[in-house]
Amino acid sequence: MIKAGIIGGAGYTAGELIRVLLHHPKTSIDFIFSTSNAGNNVHKVHQDLLGYTDLVFTNTINPQVDVVFLCLGHGKSKEFLDTHSFSQDTKIIDLSNDFRLSEDAHYKAKQFTYGLPEVNKKSIQKAQHIANPGCFATAIQLAIAPLASQNLLTSDIHVNAVTGATGAGVSLSQTTHFTWRDNNFSHYKAFNHQHLGEIYQTVKHLQSNFNSEIHFIPNRGNFSRGIFATAYTHFKGTLEEATSIYKTYYQEAPFTIVSDNSIHLKQVVNTNKCVLHIEKHQDKLLITSTLDNLLKGASGQAIQNMNVAFGLVETDGLLLKGSHF
Repeated sequence: MIKAGIIGGAGYTAGELIRVLLHHPKTSIDFIFSTSNAGNNVHKVHQDLLGYTDLVFTNTINPQVDVVFLCLGHGKSKEFLDTHSFSQDTKIIDLSNDFRLSEDAHYKAKQFTYGLPEVNKKSIQKAQHIANPGCFATAIQLAIAPLASQNLLTSDIHVNAVTGATGAGVSLSQTTHFTWRDNNFSHYKAFNHQHLGEIYQTVKHLQSNFNSEIHFIPNRGNFSRGIFATAYTHFKGTLEEATSIYKTYYQEAPFTIVSDNSIHLKQVVNTNKCVLHIEKHQDKLLITSTLDNLLKGASGQAIQNMNVAFGLVETDGLLLKGSHF
């Protein structure tokens, strides 16, 4: 069994990691680190786990675990690794944005591989340290990667995407209170969201001559979890040609599905799927992309990366069932 440790165990992404790892056929949870909750039962914080585990939060780590997941706030993973060390054999999977960009990927003798399996699977198979992608970044990159792989991104890309309240994390702010979020809708960080850097990086990796702009408007929705994104750009080919490009690109990607029909958020919530749909409108290709921000956008993808890095079946522990209702 793969022994796993979790750092920053009280947040939403940690809760999802614990839930999936408890049911994973090849893993056992060795420790869940949380200084603010040390000594408390995990199910008192993650109440959906009541009856599934008697694990207790701890403020100590086991440096010999096989894999450790860093579920810390952005900028905190580097701080943690400055003061804690793990064995040379321990794989580290970071869910923050600390190591996603190439200029940040080399850190104190650790080389982090960008963990988007649909693009970097061969590198992930050999990786010791993995930077898990952002949630918006995953949805948008999967929407445009097939075009980039064929050098077909020849003009600006326009993206509008909405995320649920869990995308803001556990800590309360003015825009996460129920009274503000309920029956409400707003955009934020227009054109300068922090995930744009990793999106550009992947597009340039796939299509080195890409020199257009990605115009991204992120939105807050009044639902708990999920991302629904629409992206459009110029495309000279036919819808049939585009569909063939997408289905061929993702034919060996078990969690990215190209649908022939219109898609909606409930198809992916509580699953590790990203579902895509393509339409052609005059000279524009419209790509819709939807996923669960806590699973395929975070913890599910982290476990998918773990499976790939350890040579397991990629879908192990992740064939989660959502609900149409």
